[in-house]
Amino acid sequence: MDDINKLREKVMEKIDVSTEISDDKVKEIVDEVILEYGNEKGLSVREKYRLQKEIYDSIRGLDILEELLEDKNITEIMINGPDNIFIEKDGRIEKYNNRFSSKEKLVDIIQQIVSGVNRRVNESSPIVDSRLSDGSRVNVVLNPVAINGPVVTIRKFPEYSITMKKLIEIGSISLNVADFLKILVNAKYNIFISGGTGSGKTTFLNVLSNYIPGDERIITIEDSAELQIQSVDNLVRMEVRQANDEGENGIDIRDLIKSSLRMRPDRIIVGEVRGAEALDMLQAMNTGHDGSLSTGHANSPKDMLNRLETMVLMGVDMPLKAIKSQIASGIDIIVHLGRLRDRTRKVLEIVEITGFNGEEILTNTIYRFEEDSIEETNKDIVKGKLKWTGSTLINQKKLFDAGYNKEDISYGE
Repeated sequence: MDDINKLREKVMEKIDVSTEISDDKVKEIVDEVILEYGNEKGLSVREKYRLQKEIYDSIRGLDILEELLEDKNITEIMINGPDNIFIEKDGRIEKYNNRFSSKEKLVDIIQQIVSGVNRRVNESSPIVDSRLSDGSRVNVVLNPVAINGPVVTIRKFPEYSITMKKLIEIGSISLNVADFLKILVNAKYNIFISGGTGSGKTTFLNVLSNYIPGDERIITIEDSAELQIQSVDNLVRMEVRQANDEGENGIDIRDLIKSSLRMRPDRIIVGEVRGAEALDMLQAMNTGHDGSLSTGHANSPKDMLNRLETMVLMGVDMPLKAIKSQIASGIDIIVHLGRLRDRTRKVLEIVEITGFNGEEILTNTIYRFEEDSIEETNKDIVKGKLKWTGSTLINQKKLFDAGYNKEDISYGE
C-alpha cells in the first residue's frame, strides 16, 4: 500500500492540475511512472499491469471499488469505514482483503459517486441514496450518524437485464405462473410486489414491466432510477431531487406522482413506496390509471396491506375504513417474493384483493410456495414449488375488457 501511495504521488506530480487533462494522458503518465519503477524493481509484466490499473483507478476511477464492480459474481458491496469491506458473492457474505488508503480517500470516492447524479452528502445531510452509471444502487451514511466511519452499500446492477425466461430457468417462478402474470399485466390489473430486503422486488418489477404493450405511454417514478424498461418507446423516467442546503427546492415522490397525472400516462410505475406517497399512488390507481405497478417492503401480503394503511396515515388523517377501501379498490394483485435460507429468491405467494367488507380487506390466495419434506442431509437446500391453491381469479372484469376469456388462463396443477 505504501508503494502504491508513493507511485500515485509521483503520477500526481506530473499532472498539471491547472488544465483539463484527458483520461488517455493520465494513463500515459501512469505508464511512464510504472515502467520506470517496474524496471528498477524487476517486476513482471503482470505485476506492472496490476499496478497500472490500481494507480489509474485511484486517480480517475473508484479506486479499489473498480475491481469489485468488475467481478460479475459479486452482487453486493458493503463498506464499513475505510478498513472493513465485505462483499456478497454467490449468495454468501465474506470479507474483502483490501482497504482504502485513508478515510479521506473513501470520502472522495463517495463524493465522486453522488455528484455524478446531482446528489450531495455531508455532515448536515449525512444520508443519501444514489446510483452508479450502470444503474447500481448506492446508499451512503456519513458521520455523525455512522460512528465507525463512512458506510457505503452498493447493490450491483446486473450486466444483462434479467428476463422472465431467466427467472423460470433458475426456479424463481414457473412457466404457467409467468403466463398468468403476463395476462394480468396485459389486462391492466394493478399489481403490487412485496418482499423483504434483497428478495428481488425491483428486478421482478422490471421483468413484469416488460410485459407492457409497446404502444402505451409509461411514467416511471423512483427515488433513484434503476428500472430498465425495454419494451416501451413512449417512456418518461423521473427520479426525486434532494433539497438544497437550505432545505428548499426538493422534489419528492409525492410531487412526481401528482405531476405524472398531468402527463397523460397509460400506466404509472412507482419503484417503491415507503411513506405518504402511498396515498397518491392509490389515488392514481383509482382514477383511471389501470395497470400501474409498485413495490414495498413487507414479510407477507397481509403485512403489506397493514403497512400500506400505516403509510397512507402518514400523509393524511382519514378514517381507517376509508383507507382500507382505497387499498381494496386500487390494488388488484399482490405478488410476494422471498429469499429462502439457501439464498435463492422465489415468488412465494400471489394474492388477489377481492374487496372490502366494511371491516377487513378481502383476499384470495391463488398461488403459494410449498416446500417439500426436508432431507436430514440437505437441510440448507430448499426444494419445493409455487402451487396453485385451486382458487381462480374472482374479479374478472378487466380480463374480459381486455378481450380475454377465463379459459385463457391455465392455472396449472
